[in-house]
Amino acid sequence: MGRAAVFDVDGTLVDTNHLHVTTWWEAFRQAGHQVSMHAIHRSVGLGSEDLIAHLLGGRDRDEVDLLVATHTALYGTYFDRLPPLKDAGRLLRRLDHDGWNVVLATSASGRELSALRRAIGADDAIAATASSDDVQAGKPAPEPVEHALELAGVPPESAVFVGDTVWDMRAGTRAGVTCVGLLSGGIPEPDLREAGARSVFRDPAHLLARLGDSPLAPDA
Repeated sequence: MGRAAVFDVDGTLVDTNHLHVTTWWEAFRQAGHQVSMHAIHRSVGLGSEDLIAHLLGGRDRDEVDLLVATHTALYGTYFDRLPPLKDAGRLLRRLDHDGWNVVLATSASGRELSALRRAIGADDAIAATASSDDVQAGKPAPEPVEHALELAGVPPESAVFVGDTVWDMRAGTRAGVTCVGLLSGGIPEPDLREAGARSVFRDPAHLLARLGDSPLAPDA
C-alpha cells in the first residue's frame, strides 16, 4: 500500500489568501456589510457559504448566492496571474519522485481550480484532486481529506496533510492523518500547532529544503 501527500492549495501552494481577503471584503462592502479584513483573513480556508455564515451568521439564500457570485467575479479577474509560492511545483514533483501519491484537497472547483493548477504548474505530479464538488461538508469537517485518501487508496496512518489554516489542521486531525502546517497563509505557528499541526514550516520552499526532517521524509 502506498503513501499519500495531501495538499491544500490556497495559501499552501499558491499565494492567494490575501486576494481572497480583498475580494471577499469588496463583496461584503457592495452588499452593505462592514467586515474587517482581519476577520476575513482568519476565515479563509472555509468554503464560501461556510465563510459567509461564520462572518455574518445565517443569511437568506438569495443574499448568500449574491455574495458568492460577487466574490467569484472579483476573484476571477486574477485567474490569469495567480502567483505560485516558491518551489510549490518542485515540492510536489519531489514527493511524486519519492513515491508519494500527491492529492489536492481544496474548496476550489471549476475555473478557479484550473487556474490554481496552472499556477502550480505540476500536473504531472498530481495523482488526483478532491474539490468542493466532491463532498457534502468542507473543512474543518474531515470529508475533504477523507475523500482525498479514498482517491489515493490509503488509510489515514499512511497519509500526511499539508495546509496553512486552522481549518486545514482541524480537518486533517479529524480525518486521523498527520498534519503539517505552513506559515505562507499568514496564520501564526501557535494557532496551527494548537489546531493539530505536528510540524510547521515557512512555505513550500522551506518544507522542500527540510524534507528529511519532516513527516514527508523519503524514509518516513
